[in-house]
Amino acid sequence: MSLVPSLFGGRRTNVFDPFSLELWDPFDGLLPSAIANVPSSARETAALANLRIDWKETPEAHVFHADLPGLKKEEVKVEVEDGRILQISGERNKEQEEKNDKWHRIERSSGKFLRRFRLPENAKMDQVKASMENGVLTVTVPKEEEKKTEIKPIEISG
Repeated sequence: MSLVPSLFGGRRTNVFDPFSLELWDPFDGLLPSAIANVPSSARETAALANLRIDWKETPEAHVFHADLPGLKKEEVKVEVEDGRILQISGERNKEQEEKNDKWHRIERSSGKFLRRFRLPENAKMDQVKASMENGVLTVTVPKEEEKKTEIKPIEISG
């Protein structure tokens, strides 16, 4: 294999060639084994840091879905702030302890999240409902019915 890339055809195989047709990933093969050694509690805490909440608007309501793996409903807060802002927050503090004759190990993990959403005028903030099932938080904010505008013709004089 030549270290000088071919400029006149042929397949380029030099990993240092920026125009090479082959992609070389220096981290290839490292990620799965690295993740295998990370405790599940740390992976769950990392998931909190990268928490994404889906907001879907239906004709009847604004619906929010958040995946919160490993959290209990007691660790999650849903609040209305300043009349129009929906706030979803939570915190995990987990401690796992193992003892045997030779060693004593304590593993601690913690994580917090906070997301705020400014809702439109048609949201009924006094009727917000929240439920949590299988690690998925669902928050439903009903909408006011759209007011149908009446069109009244005005006669033009003159």
